Amino acid sequence: MASFPYFPHTEGDISAMLERTGVKALDDLYSDVPSKFLHKEPLNLPEAMSEQQVRDFFEKLLAKDAPLAVFAGQGAYDHYTPAVVPYICSRSEFLTAYTPYQCEISQGTLRYIFEFQSMICALTGLDVSNASVYDGPTAAAEAVRMAIASTKGRQLVLLSDALLPHVKRVVATYAKFAHLGIDFLPCEGGQTSLEALKAKLESGLYACAIVPSVNRFGIVEDHSGFAEALHGAGALLVEYCDPSTLAVVKSPAEWGADIAVGDGQSLGIPLNFGGPYVGFMACTKPLMRKLPGRIVGQTTDDSGRRVFVLTLQAREQHIRREKATSNICSNESLMALWVSVYLSLMGPEGLKEVNEKSHAAALYLRSRLLSTGLFEPAFDAPFIKEFVLRTGLDTKALRACLQDAGFFGAIDEGEGLVSFCATEKRTHAEIDALVAAIEKTFKV
Repeated sequence: MASFPYFPHTEGDISAMLERTGVKALDDLYSDVPSKFLHKEPLNLPEAMSEQQVRDFFEKLLAKDAPLAVFAGQGAYDHYTPAVVPYICSRSEFLTAYTPYQCEISQGTLRYIFEFQSMICALTGLDVSNASVYDGPTAAAEAVRMAIASTKGRQLVLLSDALLPHVKRVVATYAKFAHLGIDFLPCEGGQTSLEALKAKLESGLYACAIVPSVNRFGIVEDHSGFAEALHGAGALLVEYCDPSTLAVVKSPAEWGADIAVGDGQSLGIPLNFGGPYVGFMACTKPLMRKLPGRIVGQTTDDSGRRVFVLTLQAREQHIRREKATSNICSNESLMALWVSVYLSLMGPEGLKEVNEKSHAAALYLRSRLLSTGLFEPAFDAPFIKEFVLRTGLDTKALRACLQDAGFFGAIDEGEGLVSFCATEKRTHAEIDALVAAIEKTFKV
């Protein structure tokens, strides 16, 4: 242990642990890991450096990265983050206790959680929001657990084929280990089929259906009749949403949804190579006690001042494990603060402007791509910032062409479909350059 002076465990501690666990050496703890996955050589770490040398070292690593203009979406969107957001998030008022059980010393944390919940309720139109979960897909999976708990005896759920692929995969993982059955709703004209939903519901076996507000093809779905069909069969309607778009499309509440879930990444969180992001969950009041996580409320102290407290915490460490509402025992607190600051800065009009500018950029991109003759329309349906086109081009070669030109886009959707996205950050000059690169490579 002499070479690791900061390790807290003594040789005696380690010997006692090994004896208790029935193994002879620390290496035996990794006996289940295949040998080929174990690193056996000394770690290739450089010698100690000065601060300036460390900065130079990382500058060289950074120089190897070629930043690309993002023309892809699929659940992660390259929206602009106002410079003031990270500044406010670093202020000491919000750097209070991580887990806010002692409200008297956690007012900063409780305040922004309350604001986050309030703004999610404003966007979704629903009654109650929790203090966030890891990301959108896990929020969808937790909604399934809520639905199962709220429709006793039902062990089947319906997922729209128009949901993002990673959302379906995460829900399927949860369902597998909870011994739940999953069935899928096909698409008709690029949207979740209402007729297929009605046919499935005749069995009376389903607890809920999860359908996307804006689907993986970028289409804004029409959910007329969905809530009536599901509620008539004793099931719940769960909407998976891109919260940024809720400023300009019908809210889950307007469609009659019982639960709304999604990822808050589109609310000013940078792409960050895939995380950390923040999931949100909102529901109607009758389902409140099935909502995982915690709910923060406001009250007044003995001096009449406005203060914030935990009003509901369906936390696993406080109740029997078998009765737990969720496997998630924490919230994405920093990201919830980030989203709260972004939303408070943008306001309703700012969010509308983001969608308007994104839509204008997407329309221009789609028009320019179609003008090449290398793409064809796939669906005749409304979209905001993301869309799919049909093409006979090899999608791997198409993506490679774009990457060489400094762009990331053309996500393969299968069956000859490719997905593009344009946010308010994308300019006409960038779009023209992207199209020129495609024409130079593929047009005869």
